[in-house]
Amino acid sequence: MSDFVELDSVDWRILEELQNDASIANKDLAARVGVAPSTCLDRVRRLRDSGVVTGYRAEIDPRAVGLGLEAIVSVNVRPHSREVVDPFRRFVLSLPETRALFHVSGQADFLIHIAVEDSRHLQRLLVDKVASRPEVRNLTSSIVLERVHTSALTVPPGRLRAPRRRRAAR
Repeated sequence: MSDFVELDSVDWRILEELQNDASIANKDLAARVGVAPSTCLDRVRRLRDSGVVTGYRAEIDPRAVGLGLEAIVSVNVRPHSREVVDPFRRFVLSLPETRALFHVSGQADFLIHIAVEDSRHLQRLLVDKVASRPEVRNLTSSIVLERVHTSALTVPPGRLRAPRRRRAAR
């Protein structure tokens, strides 16, 4: 059994359009991908129900709301056990400065993307909140100089199937 949902070219075009503008009206989405609005609505519903589409959100520019400094913080915790990892995850996700959290393999255990007002705010967050936790072995912060958005997730090579055709009623 496969761990992924099999998608055809229409599904991928729908996903691409939704990633570029999740607020698009169904009739406009249908026109862009070349299907009837009812078909488009059914496909979007199927993509949501199958877990391919997990939500919709507005993207906010942190600078526009006074959070002009972003950083990526690498953190090592010890011991690296479920009893330590789970509470640390909950702690990081509870911080209002957290934009994203990645539990990773490699040199760091966690990468945390944060947005703060300025370098003093960054210092207070790292010294007073993160580094003061007993499970934190070490941390390193890197200031984000530029953030470039990637394009929409596209079909991986070899994973595209032809759209299903409805059989004509006899």
